[in-house]
Amino acid sequence: MNFNSRLFDRIRIGPSEAEAVQESDAPHCDHPGCKRPGEFRAPKGRGREGQFFLFCMEHVKAYNATYNYFQGMNDEALAEYAKDAAIGHRPTWKLGVNSKAARMAQRGRVAGGGEQPDVQDAFNIFGSRRTQTAAQPEPRVGVVARKALEALGLDENADPVAIKARYKELVKRFHPDANGGDRSREGTLQEILKAYQQLKSTGMV
Repeated sequence: MNFNSRLFDRIRIGPSEAEAVQESDAPHCDHPGCKRPGEFRAPKGRGREGQFFLFCMEHVKAYNATYNYFQGMNDEALAEYAKDAAIGHRPTWKLGVNSKAARMAQRGRVAGGGEQPDVQDAFNIFGSRRTQTAAQPEPRVGVVARKALEALGLDENADPVAIKARYKELVKRFHPDANGGDRSREGTLQEILKAYQQLKSTGMV
């Protein structure tokens, strides 16, 4: 076979059936009278969000040049749109107006509510937490006073008489003038003196 023959230059192969079907199924430009492929999307406008025209390059440029989302809106509508845009066009409620939150508060779902919450609690997590909270009495003294009492070897139920007696006992035990000049426990003595002053400042002595 002679591939250099002039006959090969005259052979033309038409498109296959599959290519012809694909060409016919391709979307055309939505501009009236245009038969070119519609390859570029353009929004249809306000009220039809999520819908698009399909245009060719020439007509999508012309459409975008004149497109105005706010066309037909008066000044009041524009101001309302700008206000809603600040919160992403999502609904909001004034404090205390949310009806769902109000119902939850009435059913005792907020902190301190006395009623049982309307939830499935198969492991009794929330119930046990409320029981523990109710079972634990509030401490009679603050954290500082409690630590000071612990330094003296007392609990929070100690009265002023017991605190003074314990303080005198410990000072005699650890003070160098009272224990034969032994200064090895001066650090402990300083802690006792500090704890007693803290208890005096809180009014417990």
